[in-house]
Amino acid sequence: MNDLIFFFNQALIGGVVLGSVYALGAVGVTLIFGILRFAHFAHGDMMTMGAFITFVLAGALAAMGIVTPIPTGVLVVPLAMVLAAGLALGIDKGFYAPLRARGAKPVTLLIASIGVTMMIQGLIRLFFGVETRSFFDTEPKQIFRIELPFEGVTRPITFTEPQIWLVVSTAVAVIALHYFLTRSRLGKGMRAMADNPDLAKVSGINTKLVVRVTWVIAGALACLAGTMLALDVTLKPDLAFNIVLPIFAAAILGGLGHAYGAIAGGFVLGFAETLAVFNWSVLLRPFRDVLWFEIPNSLTLVQSEYKLTVAFLILVVVLLVRPTGIFKGAST
Repeated sequence: MNDLIFFFNQALIGGVVLGSVYALGAVGVTLIFGILRFAHFAHGDMMTMGAFITFVLAGALAAMGIVTPIPTGVLVVPLAMVLAAGLALGIDKGFYAPLRARGAKPVTLLIASIGVTMMIQGLIRLFFGVETRSFFDTEPKQIFRIELPFEGVTRPITFTEPQIWLVVSTAVAVIALHYFLTRSRLGKGMRAMADNPDLAKVSGINTKLVVRVTWVIAGALACLAGTMLALDVTLKPDLAFNIVLPIFAAAILGGLGHAYGAIAGGFVLGFAETLAVFNWSVLLRPFRDVLWFEIPNSLTLVQSEYKLTVAFLILVVVLLVRPTGIFKGAST
């Protein structure tokens, strides 16, 4: 039973947490691709930028002596999302909109997004340095342990407060996005433009407004994803740079341009990574007496330091077998 609880803590809870981060990031990527038709490689650094905005606001509250029963980073994240959405609009107006006005091809916008990535990283390092920070330097990080009332069970189910906030905020964001895309006039316009931009334009849809709203949603969700990731681990200048590949893999797996597919792809990829690095010999040890082979000490499919190869492998398989993804999004 202790081994099952270990599996629950490491694989299942870890998969939900990692999948939530990937899902929030992949939604922004897939919305930008669906509306603007280019891969925005700076999205990971927009997540990092949003986390640092939240960190600054949380530090300002702490300096004012404000104490709250919830983590300060969670309290200020709505304001940080608004600021991050404004910065995302500024990035589009300053870098991408002039290129679109000149009729730039998607590959040109992609290369420009790599330049935006370097710019954001440089500014973060310029103003905040390269050291690692934590939202919980001045406040405790609460850890919950649920003891199970079973004989012989000594290992509790364990999770942290930031992980709860991450899952809850992901659920709220997904539900809000669903109602926006299906019930609002503007949301339906976004879906129409994602399906056929030319037809949406001649149908009277305000495409310029749709583009602005797309950047607002993408920037806000990037800030939420980056903040929740930083609350769960630590904050550093390359916080989300290393998960750009899994985020794109999740978006492609679900179907580029399909918001619901990005959410599904994020969770599939999150569980795939956690299950790949899990030591499966732990679950086999109770059956060592009946097995015909000796159980190795480590039975992981992929070493933890190479878990990004799982995303790469899934990405390659999807591109070869089903380029449109699970939900048949835009062909990659």
